[in-house]
Amino acid sequence: MPVIAPARRAGSGEVSVRPVMMGRMTQVYLEAGAKKVFACAVDWPGWCRAAKGEEAALAALRAYAPRYRVIAERAGLAFDPGAPEVVERVPGNATTDFGAPAVPAAADRVPVDPAVAERELALLRAAWEVFDEVAAATPAELRKGPRGGGRDRDRMIAHVVESERGYARQVGVRHRPFAFDDREARDALRADLLRALAPPWDGAPPTPRGWPHRYAVRRLAWHVIDHLWEMEDRRT
Repeated sequence: MPVIAPARRAGSGEVSVRPVMMGRMTQVYLEAGAKKVFACAVDWPGWCRAAKGEEAALAALRAYAPRYRVIAERAGLAFDPGAPEVVERVPGNATTDFGAPAVPAAADRVPVDPAVAERELALLRAAWEVFDEVAAATPAELRKGPRGGGRDRDRMIAHVVESERGYARQVGVRHRPFAFDDREARDALRADLLRALAPPWDGAPPTPRGWPHRYAVRRLAWHVIDHLWEMEDRRT
């Protein structure tokens, strides 16, 4: 059973970032909208799942641990998560209910050690690598949803890349639109993103009204991994 510890809401006071507790407890924050709740692992960017209600979201997070292990191991990290421990709750918004996490946690707004920052950037790079491998092994036409919806492979790749171009503006990186299969342009965008996200991370957004570095990595990784898993599920 998940452990739900007393949790502070965003803005309620100073929050310290504790080391990852491998094999013991996994720190999780919950982002709750009116219809959906996201459970997100604080120290594992991209490991974040949604459901209707807190318990269901936590159960979904744990169910996807074996699939996230692929990302962690590609990044060269041991992955032995323990039971989730809820350390924070943040109010969601319309984007949350639409199906995407949208609110930084308190841990995203405090200084982070450079070693932690580099570790989380390694997880983002791993997500990109695994996504490319899955896309290369996926047929162009994917199985449709129960109502006939869902993007096929190339539209999904284009959506991921174009979303990254939009997300990049949140950290001060701007690129002109480009074709989804223009690897040179995509790689240039990602290289600029990594430069903008390089430590130190002091908890402040790199641009006015932008995203804190740690949250930017979390949101980028989640989007890539979410569609990676969708692609895997819909090609079978």
